[in-house]
Amino acid sequence: MGRETPWAFISGASGEIGQAIALALADQGVPLFLHYHQSGHKLEPVLQYCRERSVPAYPIQADLRDLTQIQTIFDMLPVKPLLLVNNSSVDHVGLFTDITPEQFEELVNINVRSAFFLTQAAVKPMIQQGYGRIVNLSSIWGLTGGSCEVLYSLTKGAINSFTKALAKELAPSGITVNAVAPGAVEGGMMRRFSPEEVEQISQEIPVGRMGLSTEVASLVSYLLSPQSGYVTGQIISPNGGWYT
Repeated sequence: MGRETPWAFISGASGEIGQAIALALADQGVPLFLHYHQSGHKLEPVLQYCRERSVPAYPIQADLRDLTQIQTIFDMLPVKPLLLVNNSSVDHVGLFTDITPEQFEELVNINVRSAFFLTQAAVKPMIQQGYGRIVNLSSIWGLTGGSCEVLYSLTKGAINSFTKALAKELAPSGITVNAVAPGAVEGGMMRRFSPEEVEQISQEIPVGRMGLSTEVASLVSYLLSPQSGYVTGQIISPNGGWYT
């Protein structure tokens, strides 16, 4: 494309999938802004990996529930990222009838509201440059719904609709918008299950195992690349054939 390698901003970069995405991009020499809220220490291995490869990488602390902090982040960045990964997310497991208004607000604010306004802040430089890549992390439950994960499914379904609508609006500006909706992935949210439950879930998946965060990251990395310019508005679900 004849342009310098654009910077990437990853929200929730201290989580396992966020870290995997950061490492995959670092392997390609992509400079990184790595957002975290409370677990900045988890980013140290990623930052060390980047230092060893002379890839610029900077941790950014913010509470994305606070819209003022979102705008402050992008105002202070010395380089405006043209690659955005909306990865910040929290889960909720429980009966629909037990969900409180406070839990509803928490999940909607983190899973949907923050992605919406992060994207709004990040997209203006992309429009000016006529180039951008946005990848939203969704979930298989945003596609098919999960029993006892109704609230989480609701937020990820919203992310999927957001992805499709925004892709149409931004396509004339040279910006792609896609979502990656993983199935069951080792670690992370799956840690709440016992080994026996994990094994039972694995047996339900046609490929016979959980996914890996590195497999999710490789897909995200492609969608952020210049080669993915004709892929937009898509919800791609790496789930081992669990849901097709």
